[in-house]
Amino acid sequence: MKEKAVFLTAQWEYLVMLNYPVPPEIIIPYLPKGTELDLFQGKALVSVVGFLFNNTKVFGLQWPFHTNFEEVNLRFYVKRFNGKEWKRGVAFISEIVPKHMIALLANALYNEHYSRMPMKHQAHFENDFLQLNYEWQSKQQWNSLKVKALNRPSPIEANSAEEFIFEHYWGYNQLNKNTLIEYGVEHPSWEVYPVTYYELNADISGLYGTEFVPHLSKEPHSIMLAKGSAVTIRKPSFFKV
Repeated sequence: MKEKAVFLTAQWEYLVMLNYPVPPEIIIPYLPKGTELDLFQGKALVSVVGFLFNNTKVFGLQWPFHTNFEEVNLRFYVKRFNGKEWKRGVAFISEIVPKHMIALLANALYNEHYSRMPMKHQAHFENDFLQLNYEWQSKQQWNSLKVKALNRPSPIEANSAEEFIFEHYWGYNQLNKNTLIEYGVEHPSWEVYPVTYYELNADISGLYGTEFVPHLSKEPHSIMLAKGSAVTIRKPSFFKV
């Protein structure tokens, strides 16, 4: 099959992941038709994710004031059998960026779930530690996602929780009740930092729905911070399902 054209390239940096087990029934309504839940050790996981887009190009062009920005999303893990192999990917419940144009393009081309909110971040090194803080404002309330980690990045280990979370290279969404959207997300395997501290201060009900409150209010199953890399996102393919 001919490789799809490039939609977006960027440098993704400092990807924070708080991973929570949830009952499958609360994410089934978001499951794109034609995919199945991808479970980790029998658990359905959702991830609260914060990261940076840098040096962003859309269709090969840098758009003024749209090259460097934050994103916070809530995602879960899916897989699709194409007749020959399982393709492991992610689907989204919520995606937040501070740029109207990015949200409009992604929603129009991929039927994504982007919304625009004021956002900011801090990233700094202190002694042997790296500290990250992502913030976003919803309904006049500032929400935040924070981690602190040892500045000792190392490769992802085979068969680890980190491998499961980070090594999904497809995105899926529902265009309509009979059409599945699939797009490639390409990047090398990332290095990860040992996380020593985290905080999530967020209006879970207002952002994601009341059904997520009891699950995202508990301690996460795992907490991760990846260094990131250059990323390529391909234009979508469409499948009847």
